Amino acid sequence: MRDHALRLVEAAAARPDGLAPIVRAGHPALRAVAVPFDGQLSATELAALLSLMRRTMRAAPGVGLAAPQVGLPLALAVLEDPGVGSPEVATVRERQPLAPRVLVNPRYAPLDDERVSFYEGCLSVVGYQAVVARHRSVRLTGQDEHGEPLDEVVDGWTARIVQHETDHLAGTLYLDRAELRSLSATDELGARWAAEPRPVTASRTLGFPLD
Repeated sequence: MRDHALRLVEAAAARPDGLAPIVRAGHPALRAVAVPFDGQLSATELAALLSLMRRTMRAAPGVGLAAPQVGLPLALAVLEDPGVGSPEVATVRERQPLAPRVLVNPRYAPLDDERVSFYEGCLSVVGYQAVVARHRSVRLTGQDEHGEPLDEVVDGWTARIVQHETDHLAGTLYLDRAELRSLSATDELGARWAAEPRPVTASRTLGFPLD
């Protein structure tokens, strides 16, 4: 695993953009259960890998990237969300800016049965988005990049990002949880459904349930 990670970092350094290629649906790494991180990399090596993942995520652009998405089946993910410009959308989706953070060996557990349904996409499934009913609030456990324990409650859009990226580490894509009748090409979503903070019209027109 260490050799694989170091090759990723070295290969990215040799590329003009300095980024790692994001693997797409169909790549075996996206269906493998990630290996827990238990010190396979030194602190310096881990920092270099996480920096590469963060640069790759921002360039895509995305709000999260798990190590399997760059072909490395290791239980690491980076998150960062600048938020959205519309106050109405931010309120309905409970989407607030999320500062850069790292999840190591993350796990989540729902706090209750409440779910919320919104469109989401994935950097490994290019060109499409679909509605996923996610837990509104989850308990997040794991570690940060310094080995400090995480045990906190996250809500709203941050909870959605945590669930999406943690699912990657279990070999699960968002499409496995999606309402497939909601599946929309990105340009169709932008033209028809994206203006609504919540996909009510899409639900009625395309024929899928909400929450």
